[in-house]
Amino acid sequence: MNQAVSNTSPNASPQTIYLKDYLPPAFLVKKVELDFRLEPQNTVVTSRLYLSRNPVYPDPQAPLELKGQELKLLSIKLDDQPLGEEGYAIQADTLKLAGVPDNFVLETQVEINPENNTALEGLYLSSGNFCTQCEAEGFRRITWYPDRPDVLAPFTTRIEADKTQFPVLLSNGNPTEKGDLDQGRHYVTWEDPFPKPSYLFALVAGDLHAVKDTFNTASGRQVALEIWVEKENLHKCDHALASLKNAMRWDEATYGREYDLDIYMIVAVNDFNMGAMENKGLNIFNSACVLADPKSETDAAFHRVESVVAHEYFHNWSGNRVTCRDWFQLSLKEGFTVFRDQQFSADQHSPAVERIQNVGLLRTAQFAEDASPTAHPVRPDSYIEINNFYTLTVYEKGSEIVRMLSELLGWDAFRKGSDLYFERFDGQAVTVEDFVQCMAEVSGLNLDQFLLWYSQAGTPRVTAKGDYNAAEKTWTLTLKQETPPTPGQADKQPLLIPIKMGLVGPGGQPLPLEVDGQHLGVETVLHLKEAEQSWTFHHLEDEPLPSLLRGFSAPVKLDYDYSRQDLAFLLQQDPDGFNRWDAGQRLALQALQELVAAQQEGRDLVLDAELIASWQKLLEGEPEDPQMLAELLQLPSEAYIAEQYDQVDIDAIHTARDYARKTLATALYPDLLRLYKAFNQQKPWSADAKEAAARRLKNTCLSLLVVTDTDEALQLAEKQFQHADNMTDQQAALTCLVHAQEANQGEAALAQFARQWAHDPLVMDTWFSIQVTRPHPDALQRVQALLEHPAFSMKNPNKIRAVLGAFAGQNRHNFHRRDGAGYQLLADAVIQLNSLNPQIASRLVLPLTRFQKLDDYRKDKMKEQLERIHKQDLSPDLYEMVTKALSA
Repeated sequence: MNQAVSNTSPNASPQTIYLKDYLPPAFLVKKVELDFRLEPQNTVVTSRLYLSRNPVYPDPQAPLELKGQELKLLSIKLDDQPLGEEGYAIQADTLKLAGVPDNFVLETQVEINPENNTALEGLYLSSGNFCTQCEAEGFRRITWYPDRPDVLAPFTTRIEADKTQFPVLLSNGNPTEKGDLDQGRHYVTWEDPFPKPSYLFALVAGDLHAVKDTFNTASGRQVALEIWVEKENLHKCDHALASLKNAMRWDEATYGREYDLDIYMIVAVNDFNMGAMENKGLNIFNSACVLADPKSETDAAFHRVESVVAHEYFHNWSGNRVTCRDWFQLSLKEGFTVFRDQQFSADQHSPAVERIQNVGLLRTAQFAEDASPTAHPVRPDSYIEINNFYTLTVYEKGSEIVRMLSELLGWDAFRKGSDLYFERFDGQAVTVEDFVQCMAEVSGLNLDQFLLWYSQAGTPRVTAKGDYNAAEKTWTLTLKQETPPTPGQADKQPLLIPIKMGLVGPGGQPLPLEVDGQHLGVETVLHLKEAEQSWTFHHLEDEPLPSLLRGFSAPVKLDYDYSRQDLAFLLQQDPDGFNRWDAGQRLALQALQELVAAQQEGRDLVLDAELIASWQKLLEGEPEDPQMLAELLQLPSEAYIAEQYDQVDIDAIHTARDYARKTLATALYPDLLRLYKAFNQQKPWSADAKEAAARRLKNTCLSLLVVTDTDEALQLAEKQFQHADNMTDQQAALTCLVHAQEANQGEAALAQFARQWAHDPLVMDTWFSIQVTRPHPDALQRVQALLEHPAFSMKNPNKIRAVLGAFAGQNRHNFHRRDGAGYQLLADAVIQLNSLNPQIASRLVLPLTRFQKLDDYRKDKMKEQLERIHKQDLSPDLYEMVTKALSA
């Protein structure tokens, strides 16, 4: 038989999948038995599927269709009877059997080559260890299967391998049997009693070591906790383990959700396309999202580990126990789980700072996605390659939709709705309508209009206007909403938008809110449902200053005609931490836009005095919240400034921001130096939140001091680099030195850093990124040199992100060089990755698709590179992204 199958070769016209065409599966899988005989180049997988016809499928005579890629079929049996080639048909990626009974057992045996699997989907070798990645459609690279999320079954998995090379054999569920075999081999059998879709299957085999602990659930069950890593990384697991236990406690207390298996395992691997994967009971992580040690990882990395560990654990209920009916519903699990992990992080740290950081990402990267040719609803209508929809829209905007529900319902009703959702749909694959319906039932709200958030693409714009009537002591707020056209959606309907707001009096005091005789306290949530609505607030002795969209209660662009004095006042006085920061960002943005205009018109650059005075006031005295102050001392990014324009002037924006930063740093130098010295106390590193906040503020001050290019500031950075006892301070100082105008000191520090950390691939990723984000003209040459560096590999997603991703995403001015060299470099890499790792190629190409707002010259240069890519024999992943961009 030995029939090889492959549909991973490039395809010029891949098939488009539509949500409207959804049909339930023709067959259900009652049980799965898998047997793996692991070998690097010729692993044999035997699968026994216990199948039955689905009574709700419209065609009772439908053939069985299974999916497979890169599989060599060795044998096939139906009810233990071998089938000849006349008993089945294989076309492209589909195995079809006609005339099968209503209930039967299908056994297939295939051979696969994990060592040659550079796509990192299915089963592959990573640093000598076997591991899997099956979401979204990687399981079909392992065996023939109805590889779709609405087919759920319990799995029993037997793994056999060489005991010396692969002493640890892991899979989903609980271990039930193990033993030694002839010829130095051994086996372990795992049983997962909870029905799951194939995308949640996991297998790991290798020479790994574990940090172990236990957790006692609220009901008294003891759960074994294990984090498996290479031996040299054992000392980096304590933080992930503590984060896991904190997340388990938090989920019990906040959502009433307990863990359900006897064991919970995490495995760290170096080669992984994603951050981590929530496979049932066996989470596989990119090592960057689980390993943390203060000497080699920053405070930001510690935070990322905590967040990602919590996210994958929370998926046990919001994704695993209740999963997606189809991949169009991806945000059902991801949006809800991102919201849950953001809640967790807010409870562990500063809620305002967490919200600021989350919204910062949303308003730059996701809003840009909404305005691009690849704009799509949170629930897309169609796709060619589902991997292309693991986007900020699905994740981050999806999270904002869930957050809006919590704002509309209030926490108590939202918790009741989530309880109903988990209880009603446990063990099922469902839709976003099922989730929203549970919220409607418990609250009594009609949420039909709210569902538009899932189907309409684009970022709504809300225009607000206030009108004070001194004679009647009333203030009327009028809100208008509009969502711009996006590809395939020219006309938009009004959405249900929660606007959390308060009114601030002349002395900074919160004012009581009264509307139509209702006393609403000092903060309320307005339900904006129409294209235009008004609310009148009574008994206001003085004209109030509105604090709108508190906590960023909806993912919209808000326009209100604040004066600079209003913004400076709110920056100091608004009781909502997020809105204080947002007022500062608006004030800075106005000043930056003035500088952009001056640059374009050839006028002298003069920074607004109101902004300088506001920052001066922030720096007075001892800060009550150092971490919040560090956020308030950040200017809007070049990417966010660009979002404000219909026609983006890359050069003028870069010059304006650079000038503003240097002007502020020069004007406030004494205060910044005072704060730096006050918080640079040479204490031993501590994970304490106050100490982390102190490091954050200290390093923010240092980065501003260094932009003045004074010898004193550079010497401070050099001294910090040499004496730092933790990576947070060492990396911050190195960045300051490398990003300084003159890179002489930076070169020596880079060489020293490389000698110190050459053994640690994650730290070397940081070394790469610091160089390629240097905001000076030599950045492109650095990228080209680093692509040839021995520590760089085009087969490792982390390296690609650290060099090419960081350059294109964080060094806009140099990526958008007028000669187009940045575009050509990225296109070269995308073409190379097309055959190596299509999923990473399709993500890396995104900066080349964001040309709509650029000047015609740059636009043509980007299109030229997209056309060059398009002429290649493209994978479906890349074909979809490039075609969308070129058709815009």
